[in-house]
Amino acid sequence: MELEIDDKQGWTEITIDSDCDNEKFYESAEILQNHFKIQFNSKLDNFDTYYWDFNYKGSDLTLYYNIYLGLSIHPKALKNASLTDNTNSIEIAKLLFEQLKEE
Repeated sequence: MELEIDDKQGWTEITIDSDCDNEKFYESAEILQNHFKIQFNSKLDNFDTYYWDFNYKGSDLTLYYNIYLGLSIHPKALKNASLTDNTNSIEIAKLLFEQLKEE
């Protein structure tokens, strides 16, 4: 398992696991809450896609899961994201990735 950082769409999306089930999403959300004191302020759950928004160091970010694309983090503002939002996305994704490897 390796992080994939994609910025070709105009924002930074960090794929944490491209081949996982929703159990990994919930495990990741729990790690963010318990280890990094993240509070989710908005949750959108569809049949095959979840978008859970949170704030990290002043940046509004999204923990994203799709059954076909896997688990990732990206700025909520997408193309309107600031450099700080993109940088913070990478930082928290790396922290989460490391924590997942330890679990």
